[in-house]
Amino acid sequence: MTGTRADRPRALACAGGAAQSFRMCNLYSVTKSQEAIRRWFAVRHDRTGNLPPLPGIYPDSPAPVVRAAEGGRELLMMRWGFPPPPNLGKRPVTNIRNPASPYWRDWLGPRFRCLVPATSFCEWTDTPPKVPHWFALDESRPLFAFAGLWRPWTGVRGPKCEPVAGEHLLFAFLTTEANAAVKPIHAEAMPVVLTTPEACETWLTAPPDVALKLQRPLPPEALKIVARGERTDDETPALLP
Repeated sequence: MTGTRADRPRALACAGGAAQSFRMCNLYSVTKSQEAIRRWFAVRHDRTGNLPPLPGIYPDSPAPVVRAAEGGRELLMMRWGFPPPPNLGKRPVTNIRNPASPYWRDWLGPRFRCLVPATSFCEWTDTPPKVPHWFALDESRPLFAFAGLWRPWTGVRGPKCEPVAGEHLLFAFLTTEANAAVKPIHAEAMPVVLTTPEACETWLTAPPDVALKLQRPLPPEALKIVARGERTDDETPALLP
């Protein structure tokens, strides 16, 4: 999905069922410039090519991810969602609520931890009508990171209209209990949000027992609802009533 309005109808159509999902958290945005992402995440090697603003990132979509690598952090594109456990359908697993599960055990070491750049994330109301609400750190939508895991995988991924076969790099990110800002909209959970260089470094490098202490809700005063009623967030203040 690109950052232009003209591209959105086709991208949303390709997203298919993912665009209609109300599960937590299955839509986010990163709308700051590529250079801003490189600076904020202290990226040494950018392997994304030309990276436009992404106002609506859905499951199974490619998105920028930061991981530790030889010679410094690298920025590269990965596809959102781990393969599901056997016998549990085909829907990608996008959120990590229970990292103690054997499903995640092999990916908890520093090698497979990553930072997922974002500027806002979307939650739908728990009860009908399902209205999307966009949360950010403030109205300017500064960058932050989701605490993620990544893995290599071989198979077919992508939307039905453009399936991609072969080797993929996949990511998912941690969730935790909803704080007082998110709970009135979506009571079940919220993403694990990292807002400082120190927290990002801890997530990438610390032993698992230390890194997993970051799986906690952001203080409620640190989040604002910056838009509602739209399926993408492109920093348009008119979306609020």
